[in-house]
Amino acid sequence: MANDIIQLENVKIEREDGVTFIILNRPEKRNAMSPQLHMDMCDALDWAAEDAQTKVVILTGAGGNFCAGQDLKLYFRETENNPVLRTRARAAAHSWRWDKLSMFPKATIAMVHGYCFGGGFTPVIACDFAVVADDATFGLSEINWGIIPGGLVAWAVTQVLGYRDAMYYAVTGDQFSGKEAAAMKFVNKSVPLENLREATLELARKLEAKSPAGVRYTKEAMRSVRNMSKEQAMDYLNCKSDALKYIDPEGGRKKAMSQFLDDKTYKPGLGEFNRNA
Repeated sequence: MANDIIQLENVKIEREDGVTFIILNRPEKRNAMSPQLHMDMCDALDWAAEDAQTKVVILTGAGGNFCAGQDLKLYFRETENNPVLRTRARAAAHSWRWDKLSMFPKATIAMVHGYCFGGGFTPVIACDFAVVADDATFGLSEINWGIIPGGLVAWAVTQVLGYRDAMYYAVTGDQFSGKEAAAMKFVNKSVPLENLREATLELARKLEAKSPAGVRYTKEAMRSVRNMSKEQAMDYLNCKSDALKYIDPEGGRKKAMSQFLDDKTYKPGLGEFNRNA
């Protein structure tokens, strides 16, 4: 049974069948992240994780931009004399942008248009996939303020960009486009702005059709083995595979084997596995 969509101050939630859009909603500030937005995003992701109807989450921004980074006034200056709020804001900012997103139990896609700056990089990287507009504008502008990309941004960038590219854009503060982001493999693909929603939904529908348990365990496996030795990875992946076989309520592996070997209705690479059969 689906959960009723929750109402939040700085985040909108919209559903299209099994695809849920979670939308940063401070368009007048180019979706710069305030303490309240961070807390709202924690609530939105917790809700989507438990919502039975949601199979895929698309993270995006309202008003033509993804995210202009931290709201310097609200996040930094106005919490200087409020240590409780500063602590809560910092914890929420880290929690949703990395911990909750990178370990989210369902597939996640960042849909980026307009500006994506500074702290806005982290949730893009934490999502499983990213589809962006050709003319989206990315920038690590912290150097222009005499500071480093903080809040895990510098580490997150090195997870997806080559070392030379990460160093160049962090130290120069130069901007790059959606097309350049795709060429560097910072994102999966870039498309003309007018095709962005369609292209993102096409990917979302493809993911929605997969086994939910299979998607979750594959995501977790791919993220975990990146920093393991070969021997550690082999042991982990064998255990993960066995766990999936026993925990999958749909019995996807058994169905696929039967469709391939017995019914002759499924041919890997030549047709889609029917998980509803």
